[in-house]
Amino acid sequence: MGIGQGQPRGALVPVSASAASGKEARQRISRSAQAGWEPGADRTAAVEILAEQDKSRVPELVPVRYGRMLASAFTFYRGAAAIMAADLGAGPDSGLRVQLCGDAHLSNFGVFQAPDRRLVFDINDFDETLPGPFEWDVKRLAASVAIGARDRGFKKGERRAAVLGSVSAYRTAMASFDAMSEIDVWYSRLDVADIAARWQDKVTKEDRRRLQKNVAKARNKGSLRALERLTETRDGELRIADRPPLLVPIGKLAEREGADPDAITALMKHLLSEYRGTLDHQARVLAERYRYVDAAHKVVGVGSVGTRAWIALLLGRDASDPLFLQVKEAGPSVLEPFAGASRFRHHGHRVVSGQRLTQAAGDVLLGWLTAEGLDGRKRDFYVRQLWDGKGSAEIEAMGPQTMAGYAELCGWSLARAHARTGDRAAISAYLGKGDAFDQAVAEFSEAYADQNESDYQALLDAESAGGLTVERGV
Repeated sequence: MGIGQGQPRGALVPVSASAASGKEARQRISRSAQAGWEPGADRTAAVEILAEQDKSRVPELVPVRYGRMLASAFTFYRGAAAIMAADLGAGPDSGLRVQLCGDAHLSNFGVFQAPDRRLVFDINDFDETLPGPFEWDVKRLAASVAIGARDRGFKKGERRAAVLGSVSAYRTAMASFDAMSEIDVWYSRLDVADIAARWQDKVTKEDRRRLQKNVAKARNKGSLRALERLTETRDGELRIADRPPLLVPIGKLAEREGADPDAITALMKHLLSEYRGTLDHQARVLAERYRYVDAAHKVVGVGSVGTRAWIALLLGRDASDPLFLQVKEAGPSVLEPFAGASRFRHHGHRVVSGQRLTQAAGDVLLGWLTAEGLDGRKRDFYVRQLWDGKGSAEIEAMGPQTMAGYAELCGWSLARAHARTGDRAAISAYLGKGDAFDQAVAEFSEAYADQNESDYQALLDAESAGGLTVERGV
């Protein structure tokens, strides 16, 4: 069954039958029906949805989350996955299911090192991954293009061109994947070296310089860089630095709660042992060559602020051979109320499975664990390398042509992820050869950008009215 829900094309499903099912889906939900967006009278207020999420987050970090979200309408959108999930759930459903990223906005794509150590471009965030209708991811991406372009002050025509570029790239890529063998689809990927060679003639000299700088920065962003940036020597021993509230060593948190530091160390070693048990054999052999040294709570991202995210420092041969792991809380996907509950009881397992299914070349050290917090509550977590050649595009610095080109890369990558896990012949048949779907999603994106601005203003109003505590600049 492929992704566990839905029926992707396989040896027992002829291509012609898949294509027919895609055309039948047009009868249920036409492509033009994907264009509309208008909030219903019973739409839950954005502020209320965010407040509900606050209940499960670290209370002292919630103001930091709002501070980061309120930096702009685009950063608000980055943190508003739950809001848009409810809106998508109330909208069209083609019935053509894939493994969704669940939060496919522009900033959740980027570069990282593949196991062969080459830099690749792909989706890089899977906290909300879940099977669902393919168009939900496409709309989340396309709306982010419209909102990011507004944030940059682009003209209406420039915004629409960038949005159309992302959706057209998705549609044409899906058609090309439909013509490929299963194994060729599975191994397709975008190497950064190939992107740079193809893209350099389409952008300005300044854009090329910025790309080269970002690629060089990503290549150097590994555990050695983290060792330099995130550690210090205390009492003659290497430890993670103490920089509250964004970086707080576990020893300090233990002191605050009156916990025994030795017991905390023993617990961390036990949890890492549990994590290693979720790895493939060869990755487990690698992970067992590292010993635990220290851990800390580290605030990350925009929408993730307030969830429990830890980093663990491990050493291999000596102090010059570090490995930093990120241990990040995984709760239910924001899509579950609308797309159905995950078949995985452990949400860390859900995230890891979704990433392994859809990413072209994933982190070999992906795993999961369950941990009991200092508050006595058990929570699910997933584990990955903290910095492994990871780099993100500077959306805030892009011009119209650069954003359009970047949006096309994102559209292609999203199509490849969906082609691996869904019925690509059916999706391609639904999309068709013309641009009807592209135009519909472009209209939706502009309308949803209006909705996003309205929701963003509502959050600002809540702050002005004193109903929201916000901590900016952190």
